[in-house]
This record gives sequence, structure tokens and C-alpha cells, in this order.
Amino acid sequence: MKKITIADYLIQELNKLGISNFYGLPGDYNFEILDAVIKNPQTNWIGCINELNAGYAADGYARINGYGALITTYGVGELSAINAIAGSYAESVAVIKITGIPATKFIKNKTMLHHNFQEPDYKAFERSYSNVTTATTTLTAENAKEEIDRLLKIFVKEKKPVYISIPTDVCTVEITDTPAPKTAPKANRKKLEAAVEHAAKLINKSKAPTILADVLIDRYQSKEAFKDFMKKMSCPTATLLMGKSIVEEDNEYYMGTFLGEYGNKKAYERFKNSDCVISVGAVFSDLNTARFSLPFTPDNHINIQGNYCIIENVCYDEILMCEFLRELTNTLTEKKGEKPDWQWYYPKAKESTEKELTTEYLFSRLQEFFEENDMIFAETGIITYAMAEMKLPKNVTLQNQVLWGSIGWATPAMFGGSMADKSRRAILITGEGSHQLSALEVGNMLKHKLTPVIFVLNNSGYTIERLLSHDPQDEFNNIIKINYTKIPELFSGQAATYQVKTEKELDEILCKLSSKNINESTTPQKLHYIELFTDAMDVPEITNKIIKNIK
Repeated sequence: MKKITIADYLIQELNKLGISNFYGLPGDYNFEILDAVIKNPQTNWIGCINELNAGYAADGYARINGYGALITTYGVGELSAINAIAGSYAESVAVIKITGIPATKFIKNKTMLHHNFQEPDYKAFERSYSNVTTATTTLTAENAKEEIDRLLKIFVKEKKPVYISIPTDVCTVEITDTPAPKTAPKANRKKLEAAVEHAAKLINKSKAPTILADVLIDRYQSKEAFKDFMKKMSCPTATLLMGKSIVEEDNEYYMGTFLGEYGNKKAYERFKNSDCVISVGAVFSDLNTARFSLPFTPDNHINIQGNYCIIENVCYDEILMCEFLRELTNTLTEKKGEKPDWQWYYPKAKESTEKELTTEYLFSRLQEFFEENDMIFAETGIITYAMAEMKLPKNVTLQNQVLWGSIGWATPAMFGGSMADKSRRAILITGEGSHQLSALEVGNMLKHKLTPVIFVLNNSGYTIERLLSHDPQDEFNNIIKINYTKIPELFSGQAATYQVKTEKELDEILCKLSSKNINESTTPQKLHYIELFTDAMDVPEITNKIIKNIK
């Protein structure tokens, strides 16, 4: 039978899951793994500026592609990346973390090699990763095939990170290339049927059902099943902040983003008066639920998660979201609920003037700039909340990091997402404070000839922290002043840069960058980098309301 090295087998099996790009940095303990990526004709090595950025990029790639992969060296490399993997774990983004570690003989002898401690502990970093992944393993020549297959099965089922470390000598050991067991998870049929029966009974007797949709619908690859379920229900539906863009926003039953008592009040009232709230893929965190302002109780709540659901306080485990939604949809009596009759999104931007740019004008004008099929990556902070009140065009996907909230995430994540699907226009909206942490990944965008539109909101420091601080003028909220439009000039590649200080300047640039006006003679395809200047304390109203209540 055909033989294959352990490193080659791992890369081959990950490629079968659809992973073609592997992000990371080289180090002397991972060269054999990188060689396996490079020599596989179906896979590409994507080197990043540092390991943290590489982890963010793998996260962005996985959000668009379904699965992602990150490769680093032992110790210094993997610890630099652990924050990114923790974010993927928190937000159910399926990124596999692969680490090259010293050869088996050095591990057994506890030899003091570089990237370790004076008292070597070769399990220390795997233990660290055990807190931010669903499973970890260190491969040996004897267990490699079985362990790779085991971890990939968990990876596919849980849609969360797993961790694999491989000693340098183990990478090149040959094993028999037999087909891996099927990794598709299966539901417990008896529990699934009981859950469907319970949910259908509650929904069919309800007079005012309401749906709350969120990001785990996408993570657990259930968008089509949810779409059919929503059509069968035909009742008022909102999304949480992390799940904005899960529902097509021109749907006649869509009533915008749930913002609790702080905004979109009519949607809040619909949930308050509902006799059956069905949440699908919801992450019930503080910021995602507008400070936990949920006007319903578990007593009439159907909570559908990736691998379980809770109905009227009864938990049904070992079921799968996609399968549950499909069977529930087929069981239900068709509903026709009351359609929302209010405008939940920004009004059309007023005619531009020479006035200084404000966030009020900026976000209402950006709402008009977005186009069908765009991929938008929004940085943590004031931007995420501003996006909540936008109406997005058809097939737009919005990515944010509301739960983990690691500043600097969005820039490399957008790079990774762009590499996952180059056919779509990618848009990054970030603040200058966050952008400073990872701005050098712009060089990778140029290297790979990507053509995103990058908006950097320069409001003179950490504005979100100014809102949270006892004194907005605290010194720690001031940051280094950078001429951001010079950043693309550091690298080779085609880029156009702009500085915007007035409404008129913004309007002119957005008109220029509209797809109907883009052509090679006037505005060639290239990276467009726009620095936007607003006042230090100018924030969208909804951001101000919610952030004030965090204190």
C-alpha cells in the first residue's frame, strides 16, 4: 500500500477539508511541516509579519472558508499566537494550530534546547493550549495516524480550534496512507426526534413567535437550513451583533439588529411580547446582547445551538443544528406573522457639505457605499456598534469579534478572508489605535496583489477607552501619532491613499470607488487606503448608550 510521511498526511487531510492556505512563520522546529505544505500542489504557505497576525489571518480565512490552519515553531512562536487561537476558540472559528517541536530524543532526555526553560518542560505549551482548544495531542511515530484522525473528527464536529505538535523526527516517518474515517458528525436519533417534537409543539401553539439569529448559524454551516426554517416560520426576525448579515436584510420579516433597550426599540418590544422566542446560534455575551437586556425567559424559549438545544429549560444534547432545523421545518405548520413596519436602519445620507466629517455622516454614507457580495471586516470598538444600524446589501458578509474583542484583529483577519475568496470585494473598517497593532499586514495584501478598500478611522487615540475611563483625557488613552497613508508606501505594490476630513471629501472618494465607476483608465484595480479624521469624542449614539452601561 502507498506510504506517506506523517507531515504530508496531516497536510493532505486538512486539504480535504478545504484548507489550501496555511498561515504562520518559519522556525527551525517546523521546517519539515512547511516543506509538506510547499510540496503539496494543492496547498500554499502564507508567511505573515508575526505569529499573532498569522493567527488572526488564519481566523479570517476560516470565517470565509469554513476551516483554517496556523503553523508556528515551538515555544516562542506558539505563545505569540495563543491570543489569536483563544479568540477563535471563544467565537467558534475552526482553526487548527500546528506546532513543530524538538526531536523525540531531546524531549525524552529533557535536553535544554533554545525556546525552552532552564528546567525544560516539553509539555508546558501544550498545557497552555489545552485551555483554548477542544483537543490537543503530541504526535509520535506510533500514534500519528490515529491521533490525526481523532483530532480532525473533533475539529469538524466542534467547529473550534484543536492543537497538534509534531517532533521534527516524527514529521518524516512514513505511515500507510489508508483512508481516514469519515469525520461527519452524527446526531443521536432518539434525542433529535424528541427535541423536534417538543419544539414543534411549542411553536405550533404560539400566537406571536419571534426568531433571534446569530453567528453560530454560519459557524455550524447551517445557513441554508436556517433560511428554509425562517421562510416556513414567516415571523419577525432579528440578529444579534455577532450575527449581523446572517439574514438577508431586505427580507420582509427582518427587523434589524437586536440592541436591547438602547436602540431599535420596536424590535425589543416584539421580543418582549412574544410567546415563543426561538434563538438560533446565539452567543449570549454582554456586548452581543446589549448588556443582557433580553426581554424573554427560558420558560418560552427555544435555544438552538451547534450540538444541542434547550427547550423550556429541557436540554437535548447530541443533536446537530443543521439537521434539527431541517427536521423541525418539515414538521411545523406554516406561520404568517406580522411584518415589521418601521425603518430600523440609517436614513439616506444628507447631501455632503464642507463640514468636518462626523461619525453620523460617515456611517450613513458607508451604508450606501456597500455593494452586493462585499466581505466587510469591522474592528472591535465603536465601529461594531455603528455597523449594527446599517442595512447591508444582498450576500454581504460582516465579520466582527464582539466576544473576544482583541484590538488589532480586523486588519490581518481581513487579509486572511481576502485570500479565502479573491472574487469578492473586501472592506476593512478599523480604528487607528487598533490598526497600529497589525498594520504591517498591509504589506502582505500588496504582496499577494489583493485590492481591498481600507478605512482607518483616526480619532486621536483609544476613543472606546476614553468612553470607559474615569477621565477621557487620561494619558494612557493617547497613542503614537502616525501618518497612516504612508504605510502602503513602505511596501512594493499598487496602492492609492487618501485623507478625508470633510463630508465632501468622503463623498467624492466613495463615488470614485463605487464599482460602477472603477475602470482601468480612471480608477484601476488596486488597494485603496483611506484615513478618516473625526473628533476624539465623536461616537455613534448607539455606541455611547451601550458603552456607558458597561461601567
